[in-house]
Amino acid sequence: MATAIAWPGGAFSCTRTSSLPIRRISSLSSAGVVKQSRFLRVSRIASSCGVLFRDVRCDATMAGKESPLEKSATMNNMNLLVVGPGVLGSLVGRRWLEQYEGCKVVGQTNTTNRHEELLSLGISPITKDMQSGDKYPYVIFCAPPSGSQDYVREVRAAAQRWDGEGSLLFTSSSGVYDVHNNGLCDENAPIIEKGKSPRLDMLLNAEEEVLKVGGNVVRLAGLYISLPRDIFIRSVDARPDHYLNLIHYEDAADLCIAILKKKIREQVFMGCDNTPVTRQDIMDITLQSGKFKGGFRGFTKSEGPLGKKMNNNRTREMVEWQPQYHSFGDFINRN
Repeated sequence: MATAIAWPGGAFSCTRTSSLPIRRISSLSSAGVVKQSRFLRVSRIASSCGVLFRDVRCDATMAGKESPLEKSATMNNMNLLVVGPGVLGSLVGRRWLEQYEGCKVVGQTNTTNRHEELLSLGISPITKDMQSGDKYPYVIFCAPPSGSQDYVREVRAAAQRWDGEGSLLFTSSSGVYDVHNNGLCDENAPIIEKGKSPRLDMLLNAEEEVLKVGGNVVRLAGLYISLPRDIFIRSVDARPDHYLNLIHYEDAADLCIAILKKKIREQVFMGCDNTPVTRQDIMDITLQSGKFKGGFRGFTKSEGPLGKKMNNNRTREMVEWQPQYHSFGDFINRN
């Protein structure tokens, strides 16, 4: 669960046997011997099944198709629990349902406030005090620390809902990397020492809970989504040369799904678009697009900490993922 930074200086069955025509399809070999085709053999097997078990529809299974029971079992194996189905979690759940039609996606929330909305997306909502003890092959934890009194305990509880078969994923923040002064940062960069930030300590402790049981972590850069067209910013109380790293919510959701599907164990991934931008870049791209109203007077600071330049080529190679929006400018120009 990364901080959503979208603006500089602020938080932004089968068929019956009779339906398979039994044809004597044959061909002559070079020696003149008649060879019956595989289709004929399959049909005969299916026909025998029909004689022995007249009410059992088995021929489609023999032809390589799933029976209703098999399909149901397959879909159960793709069930997903989303803990914290906010913007990111809801996107993951909706896209998962599109890819695995017939499976079940459960969204665990703290309250019932968004349950109707989740139902409209096809996600089955529950509150955390409604847990039935069910386990899931796929679990993703997207809830932010701000919604919990004991964040690490809740992450641990979510990890216990994983049956160990598919994949467990915790969405963390790129803020845990101890890289500054606009330095380069990849998946193997050093992380901040514990004790410097209570919030980052929570994230690092939560990461450990997931990794020690075979789950994975993805450290996301600043998440953003569409900006209001009537935005008006007079000035920003920050340095213009501070680098930010971004990833669109839709790309972050697709990355999470790619990681889940790979069934990798105990790995740390990074989520970003590989195009770091300064705060000044963001303002220039936005205003020069001509798609937004308002003006901008500039930045008010020339001193203070600088950011980092993130690169997640290792993550892209491991999970075979590429973002839809390759940069903030790409997003603005295409929307």
